[in-house]
Amino acid sequence: MNHEKWRLDGSRALITGGSSGIGLAVAQELAALGCGLVLLARNPERLEQARELILQQHSQRTVELISADVANAADRERAVSELAGPLTILINNAGCNIRKRVEDLSLEEYLRVQDVNLVSCFEFCRLLHPKLLQSTPAAVVNVASVAGLTHLRTGAPYGMSKAAMIQLTRNLAVEWGEQGIRVNAVAPWYIETPLAQQVLKDESYRQAVLDRTPMKRIGTVEECAAAIAFLCLPAAGYITGHCLTVDGGFSVFGF
Repeated sequence: MNHEKWRLDGSRALITGGSSGIGLAVAQELAALGCGLVLLARNPERLEQARELILQQHSQRTVELISADVANAADRERAVSELAGPLTILINNAGCNIRKRVEDLSLEEYLRVQDVNLVSCFEFCRLLHPKLLQSTPAAVVNVASVAGLTHLRTGAPYGMSKAAMIQLTRNLAVEWGEQGIRVNAVAPWYIETPLAQQVLKDESYRQAVLDRTPMKRIGTVEECAAAIAFLCLPAAGYITGHCLTVDGGFSVFGF
C-alpha cells in the first residue's frame, strides 16, 4: 500500500466557516494529515482561538487567518486577494439557516440563507478556480446537507440552497474534470455542532431525530470531518461529482 496516498503533506486548504463546528474539525483533521491551513470566518477572536487550538496539536503547521463575511461580495473578493500562494483544497463549509415556514419568511431572510450557503460556495469556486488550476491535482468539497436530498423541517430556503450546492458539485466535477480539479460534496444529517444544538436541546425534537436515524445517535464533527478529509486525499483521486451522505443511515431509512 502506498501510504503517501493517505497524507496531505505539502497541500494547502482554505476552509470557510473554519473557526468552529464542522469547519474547525475539518481544519484539525487536515492538519493531522500534513496540510497547511487558511481559516476564513467573520469573528477575528474565534479565528485566533481556532489557530491556537490547532497549533497546540500540530505546532509545525501553518495556520493563516482571514476575517470576512462570506455573504458579502466585497469581503469575498478581498479574501481572495489576500490569499497569496498556492491552493490545493477548497472546503466550502460556511452556512446558516432561518427556521421558518415559507409563508412566514421575508424575502430578505430567504436571500440571506442563499447568500451564505449557496452564493458564497459558487463565488469561492469561481474566484479561486485559477489558484486551484495552478495547483493540480486539486480538490473542492462542498458541505451540503441531507436537506438537499429530501424534505426536512429545517425549511425550504435551506433545503433549496443545499440541493443547488449538490447540483453545482456535479456540474463543476464535469467542467473541471479534465483540468485535474475534483469536486465532491458531503451531506450530513444532524451533527453535534453549536448550530444544531439550538434545536437538539429540545428533548422531544432530539428524540424525533433519533427515531429517524438507524444508528440511533447524533453524528460527531470528527466523523463528518473525516469524510471530508477523505475526499481531499490522493487516495480518493478517482472520485468526483459524488455526494457522500454522513447521516447514520437517515437518507436510506424508509418504512
